Amino acid sequence: MLSLKDIRQKLHGASVIPDEVLQHIHEGKFLTIWVPQKYGGLGCRFEDGLKALFGWAATDGSFGWMLTLCAGANYFSRNLTPEIAQSLFTHSQTCFGGSGMIGGTAERQNNNAYLINGSWNFATGAPHLTHFTLNAVITENGQPVTDKNGNEIIRSFVIPKKYAEIIPNWKSIGMKASGTYSFIIKNTIVSEDFSFVYDTFFTNDILDSIPFRTFADLTLLVNYLGMASHFMEEAQTIRPEISFKSFDKSLEKHLENVLSLAREIENILGDHKEISEDKQNEIHKYGVELVQKLSCRILTVYTQLGIRATDRNSAIYQIFCDYFTAAMHSNFRPSADEQNFSF
Repeated sequence: MLSLKDIRQKLHGASVIPDEVLQHIHEGKFLTIWVPQKYGGLGCRFEDGLKALFGWAATDGSFGWMLTLCAGANYFSRNLTPEIAQSLFTHSQTCFGGSGMIGGTAERQNNNAYLINGSWNFATGAPHLTHFTLNAVITENGQPVTDKNGNEIIRSFVIPKKYAEIIPNWKSIGMKASGTYSFIIKNTIVSEDFSFVYDTFFTNDILDSIPFRTFADLTLLVNYLGMASHFMEEAQTIRPEISFKSFDKSLEKHLENVLSLAREIENILGDHKEISEDKQNEIHKYGVELVQKLSCRILTVYTQLGIRATDRNSAIYQIFCDYFTAAMHSNFRPSADEQNFSF
């Protein structure tokens, strides 16, 4: 197994997750933290899984982001029938990943199958996936199928990598090793057995009942906190004479708050109650505000580090770019109407 230092060295300046790091991931079964134990996964509790995600993000941004999104996609093992999930996850290196976008169509066929066509952006971990997940509009005779309210019907699909054309078009300043590429599916027949709906589960765990929005909020938040922790670790080595204790204390406080929210969610669901809409909104609002504050404080620290921090080959520059690339994710972006751009 690789040490934290080994992983950082191998990912410094890397444009892809190296094979040695992938082997380390598979040996530790990191991609299976949300996969039930009956399918061969680790089946972590929510709080324990979040602790792992924080640690991986604190190791390296691309490393943590790839693991968060791919382990998150493997969560969909719970949405597949047990027979399909068992058959897919008997392979220890099974790795789902894909896009939350609705980027294509699934034309119904006569044999409980669909013809998939389309393109999807931002599939993190694309070079390392064994299966791509995607959302598509269901069509018949080329026309969208609608529900009783007139809304287009969307289904999600799991498609083996061999049917996907990967477009290596990730040009962002950060997360360079995350492999966040686009992909295209052309005229591919997929059995209905390999489709699923987000809120339909074939397992019976507390994790199944966590609202998807809340699950996404908290898994992303620990990534931002982890990258911030790594950033401050490196900042302290550059300017050891500056006390950053207040930042570190705030970071510890917010990490504990996120873990406390995870425990609270597990306790509520363990009592067979639902997570209210108000609670979900409260958690999301907290996340939006925290990321805004965290971004501002990181910028404040960065301006204290001097010209050395602008060296494109430095560790601090890579962490800085990783953080602010990740912070561009739409999940916690506040409305522009709520911002004051004057100064």
